[in-house]
Amino acid sequence: MKILVIGDTHGKLNKVREIFPKLKNIDLIAHTGDYFRDGEALGKEFNIPVIAVRGNCDGSSSSSDFEIIRTEYGNILLTHGHMENVGYQLTTLMYKAMENDCKAVLFGHTHCALVDECSGIHFVNPGSLTRPRDGSDGSYAVVRTSENSFDASVVYYSTIMGTNRRSSNSGFLRSILNYSDRF
Repeated sequence: MKILVIGDTHGKLNKVREIFPKLKNIDLIAHTGDYFRDGEALGKEFNIPVIAVRGNCDGSSSSSDFEIIRTEYGNILLTHGHMENVGYQLTTLMYKAMENDCKAVLFGHTHCALVDECSGIHFVNPGSLTRPRDGSDGSYAVVRTSENSFDASVVYYSTIMGTNRRSSNSGFLRSILNYSDRF
C-alpha cells in the first residue's frame, strides 16, 4: 500500500494540488488534521480514499479523535497529536499505539517533519506543506507498506517541484542585525 501523508494544511491546498500529479500509484491519503475538511476535499477532487482526523484548529479536544488504518503490514494509528503533547515528547503517542495494537503512528501538529522508530513503533510526521516550522518550504510524507515492511520518507516541496528555494530561518531580530550599522 502506498499512502500520501499530509497535514496542517490550514485550508490552503495549492501545494498539494501541485505535487499530487507528480505522485504515482497512491492508494490512500492520510490527513493528520488541521483542517479535517481539507482531507475530505482532496478525496473528492482526486477521487482517492482519504482518512482524516480532527486537530486542535478543528476544535478537537478529545484524545479519542484518532483513526486506525489497516494495512498488510499491520495497524497504523492516525492522529493529530495535540492531545498527546507531541511538541514535547512521543511517549504518550507510543503508548497509544501499543494500546491500539499499532505498529506505526502518523501524526501532525508540530509542522515539523519527522521519521523515527522507537520500541518497534514507527513515527511519521509529514510536516506541513503550507505552514512549515522547520525552515523548509513545506513537506509531506510517503509511506509504503507490505506484509513484511514499513518504509516512510519525507519529501520536501522544493525537491519534487525542482526548485532550490528554501524559507529563510530569519526572524525579526536577525533582520534588525542584518541591516544594522554594526554588521
